[in-house]
Amino acid sequence: MSLPLQLGRVRHESGVDVAVIGELAATLLPRFDGDMLALINEGATGLATARAARDSAQSTRIPIADIELLAPIDLALRDVLCTGWNYWEHFDEGRAQRAQDVPRPEAPTFFTKRASVVIGPRRAIAFDQRISAKWDYEAELVIIIGKTGRSIPRSRAMDHVFGYCLANDVSQRDLQRRHGGQWLKGKSIDGTMPLGPWIVPAGEIDPYSVRLQCLLNGELMQDASVKQMAFPIAELIAELSFGMTLHAGDVVLTGTPSGVGNSRTPPVYLKDGDRVVVRGSGLGELANTVTAADLAGSSDLRPLS
Repeated sequence: MSLPLQLGRVRHESGVDVAVIGELAATLLPRFDGDMLALINEGATGLATARAARDSAQSTRIPIADIELLAPIDLALRDVLCTGWNYWEHFDEGRAQRAQDVPRPEAPTFFTKRASVVIGPRRAIAFDQRISAKWDYEAELVIIIGKTGRSIPRSRAMDHVFGYCLANDVSQRDLQRRHGGQWLKGKSIDGTMPLGPWIVPAGEIDPYSVRLQCLLNGELMQDASVKQMAFPIAELIAELSFGMTLHAGDVVLTGTPSGVGNSRTPPVYLKDGDRVVVRGSGLGELANTVTAADLAGSSDLRPLS
């Protein structure tokens, strides 16, 4: 059984290219000059180009061992769009951490993360305890928007999906509390969100067949089916685009299932040297090591106790 089309961005000795990622080699797509958005904007034509290159004996291929997988899309200055509380078991497990007994939302809950959080699927997750004492993992399915639109009806929402990948929405729980419980600050620390490892086009995978898992140092921490999402993909797109334009290339995180470290007894927080793997059936895996970095610099602020 052949692999689905796996579209990524790779760094090699000659530069950065969009590529079709295979088991043994990456097939370069130099026509797109390293820009996944250029492929996305071509729609069916771009996908046909990728498939033709994958199947051609004349294409340039580089062994997997000789490339670095990058985040599959360069967000530049565009924020990451995110969904909270989209698995009811996760919503319920967090009740004890919330100051108020918030009722289950009747519509999706959205927030954003700064683009500077994004790192590649094998890069180190930046970690600085001067920023936060409560670093947490969150495995998530990601939607890549393929067609620009506003106020998209649910009946046409899936037509706006280019494909899917994975993210680890690493969060700083004490920063969330420090700033009134809102999520932007506690989820926007530089260099902390692995994305990828590649994009599988929408026509090549059923997102509801995906099983999401997160392993911490080899121990299974999260394990859920995307079928368990409270608000399905079409509804997320319809709600998020209501009066607000979604652009081709936008990255939309769809929420994390239960099992996060902050809700465990006792809590489990990330530390320097931890190995975190996020995987999704049919979508590959992110494998990242939490690594000490200087994020606080000369700031005189410290985490809340």
